[in-house]
Amino acid sequence: MKLELLQLLCCPQCRGELTLSIGHQNGVEVESGSLQCEACSGEFPIVRSIPRFVPAENYARNFGLQWSLFRKTQLDSHTGVPISQERLFFSTEWTPEEMARKRILDAGCGAGRFAEVALSTGAEVVAIDYSSAVDACWGNLGPHPRLHVVQADIYKLPFKRHAFDRLYCLGVLQHAPDVKRAFMSLPANLKDGGKIAVDVYAKVPLNALWPKYWLRPLTRRMDQQRLLEFVQRAVPRLLPLSDFLAGVPVVGRKLRYAVPVANHRPDYPSLSRAQITEWAVLNTYDMFSPAYDQPQSAKTLQRWFEEAGLREVKVYRRGHLIGHGVR
Repeated sequence: MKLELLQLLCCPQCRGELTLSIGHQNGVEVESGSLQCEACSGEFPIVRSIPRFVPAENYARNFGLQWSLFRKTQLDSHTGVPISQERLFFSTEWTPEEMARKRILDAGCGAGRFAEVALSTGAEVVAIDYSSAVDACWGNLGPHPRLHVVQADIYKLPFKRHAFDRLYCLGVLQHAPDVKRAFMSLPANLKDGGKIAVDVYAKVPLNALWPKYWLRPLTRRMDQQRLLEFVQRAVPRLLPLSDFLAGVPVVGRKLRYAVPVANHRPDYPSLSRAQITEWAVLNTYDMFSPAYDQPQSAKTLQRWFEEAGLREVKVYRRGHLIGHGVR
C-alpha cells in the first residue's frame, strides 16, 4: 500500500477517518501494518502490501482459487493477443487518451487483466476484489507506481465519496448475492461528471437451453478443489466435440454451447491450442463454481442507472449486457 492511498480511504463500516500503523515498509510500499478507524475503533490489516477490508473466508473464495492457479492466463502481456484490451475499450467505449491521468476504480479486478490495460493508458488505477484474487493481481502488476490494490466488499467500499474519475465493473455484478445493491454502491464513488461502465450476463430465453444452468445447482455446491480437478479432466475430452459443433454452418457458434465447456476457439483464433485449453479450463470452472450467477435484463439495468441518478444512460447488448452512465 502506498502512503498516498490513505487520502482516498475511509472506514467501510462508519466512513470515519483511518490512521495508519506501519509494520514494515519497502520504499514507497507499506508491506504490512494496519488501518484503524478513529470513530468506531475498527481495525483492518495490511497483508502483503494490500489493505484487507473483508473476512478471510467469503462467498467469492472460488475466484481466489481460480486466479491463484490461472494468474496470467487472461493477461494480454502473457497471451500476446489484445483480448483484454479490446474488451475493456469495447465495453467502456473510452479511449486511451481520455483515460490517461485519470483515477480509475476497477471494481472486481480478478488477476488484473483490465487493470493492466488501464495502467497502460497512463491512468492511476485502484483495483479491488472481494476474493484473494487481489494477491494474483498484485503478483502480476505490483509494485507499479500508479497501481493500488485493495481487498474490499463491493457493498461497503472503503473510499471517500467522489474519489474517482472513471469506474468500470466488468463480468462481476452477476456474481454478487444482491446484484442491484452491488450496482447501487458504485456511483457514489464517482466525481461529478465521472463515467461508469458495467457489463453483466444477459438474461435471455436461450439461457434456459444452456447446460450451464442445468448443472449449476449441483456444481456450485461441490468442493471447489474437486470441481476444478473434474473440469481439468473433462475439458480436453469436451473441446473436440464443441469444435465439431462450432463448425456447423450458420448455427455453429450457438450450437457449441450445447456442450458444457467454454470454447473460445471461434472467438480468439489467434490463441494457441494450449492457450485455448487453458482458457477453457479457467472459464468452464468459472461457469460452474460461483455461488451466485444472476443474469440481468436490459430493462432492469436501465432502471438501476436511472434510479441511481445517472445521466447520459445507455444500455445495450453486445454479447454481454453493457451499461454506461455519467454522474
